[in-house]
Amino acid sequence: MVALDTLIKKAALANAYSHEGAAQVGAVLGQILAIEPKLKENIPETKKLVAKIVSEVNKLKLDAQKKEIERIYPEYFKPKEKPAPKELPELPNAQKGKVIMRFEPSPSGPLHIGHAYTLGLNSEYCRKYKGKLILRISDTNPLNIFTPAYKMIPKDAKWVTKNNINKISLQSKRIKSYYKVAEELLKTSYAYVCSCDPEDWKDLMIKSEACPCRDLHPVEQLERWRAMLKGDIKEGDAVVRIKTDLSHKNPAMRDWPALRILDAKHPKVGKKYRVWPLMNFAVAVDDYEMGITHAIRMKEHRDNEKRQKFIYDYLDWKMPTHLYVGAINFKDLKLSATKTRQAIKAGKFSSWRDVQLPFLSAMKRRGYLPETFIKYSIQVGPSEADKTVTKKEFFELFDAINRELLDPIANRYFFVAEPKKIDIKNAPKLNATTAPVHPDKKKRRKINVGKNIWIAKEDFKKFRNKEVRLLDLYNIKLNKKSRFTSKENKDIPRIQWVSDDYVQTEILMPSGKSIEGFAEHNIKNLKEGDIIQFMRFGFCKLDRKKRNKIIFAFAHR
Repeated sequence: MVALDTLIKKAALANAYSHEGAAQVGAVLGQILAIEPKLKENIPETKKLVAKIVSEVNKLKLDAQKKEIERIYPEYFKPKEKPAPKELPELPNAQKGKVIMRFEPSPSGPLHIGHAYTLGLNSEYCRKYKGKLILRISDTNPLNIFTPAYKMIPKDAKWVTKNNINKISLQSKRIKSYYKVAEELLKTSYAYVCSCDPEDWKDLMIKSEACPCRDLHPVEQLERWRAMLKGDIKEGDAVVRIKTDLSHKNPAMRDWPALRILDAKHPKVGKKYRVWPLMNFAVAVDDYEMGITHAIRMKEHRDNEKRQKFIYDYLDWKMPTHLYVGAINFKDLKLSATKTRQAIKAGKFSSWRDVQLPFLSAMKRRGYLPETFIKYSIQVGPSEADKTVTKKEFFELFDAINRELLDPIANRYFFVAEPKKIDIKNAPKLNATTAPVHPDKKKRRKINVGKNIWIAKEDFKKFRNKEVRLLDLYNIKLNKKSRFTSKENKDIPRIQWVSDDYVQTEILMPSGKSIEGFAEHNIKNLKEGDIIQFMRFGFCKLDRKKRNKIIFAFAHR
């Protein structure tokens, strides 16, 4: 059994090495009590021993601490075995190299975090089976199209899938295919053109009775169809319906509508077409003609699969394998593209990239990685269980995934919010100091030390009249007129600071507010798009550089 003092020393050395040479008594004590719960019976004595050993460890320089770890705790530096990453369950009826899937958003706006979950599942299954993923934009309703979305959606989809989109298809470019299938169904009496009053038709369906249009001869059906195409029938006066079972237990399944007349101008094809397919008809035709083998959809579409099956059976087509997932319902997060579009127009948000929004372009701007969305999709998996979460609950998990990915790569810098200038009596005369760019990297960054020092207003209030350590510099007794105490790396609060060559910095927060402050001069070397960690503040992404200011977007702590 390892002696207690050796156990404490190992924990203290590890804690010190990961915190710039200064172990924290509380952190080490917590670790020891977790390993040896019996010590909780006499916490004061254990804490006393921990404090003694921590003090001894903190007197060692960082290099000496490392050598001591290598001597008594060599396994600390060995690569930790990571648990095997979670994988998606096997896809039914799937063969490697032959899987073809699709993701079908409507162009009412760009993609948001809800889209990313389903798109992520489709993308990762295609990656798993070396298949192909088609981005199919459902733009057959000219009344609900936001034209910029034609560019925004592919851009979002390529980013969040890490360029795993094999083909982009617009349904508005496939109208002739829909017409061809519609005519085939009309010729074979599997569809009909219905000109009944919608309310009268509904009453008949409830009674499981056919409307007068249903059994007209195919020749007359085709004449009616051509009249729809030519403009001889007005918008709203006729629809094409697929014949189903009039006695079906679910009235909504009876003779569902497949195509309708819309005279609105379409942003891609103008007024070239006036008869437009509805979702179920377009999806059925597209899935077959594009060779879709598997489809992942929200479980609310389960009845739509049954509707589409009528077409597959009539035309002797093979149905794709369908998988269903439950909805992620947010209690306090609005994902409506239409409402967001209105809010942007009203000036509530600056654009779709506004950091307050849950749309992918805004999330990317803040510093979320595509790998985070992918890991989230895999972690949740193709579950049919509905999930109701608050914004806070969702982002706790989502931020944890993103943090795990960013922490090893994001370099560290100092930032002080609402800067407060302090005077330090008897401070050593230093021109500069150095600090690690990252806890796991040997490289250090130079930080100039001028005549003046600024710290965060919050730190001043919190630690006033206490001894604190200015990170990688020295210790002071903090006050309006502070006093230098020592260079010793003590177990005391540690705060950030900047000096005369600070950079005016603004951080855009997801609350819609901005935090102003000073950052160390090294951030001038960063490029737009770089993701960093402002120590003790959070991960941020460099948004843009202005003449006298650098602006970041805040991701999370």
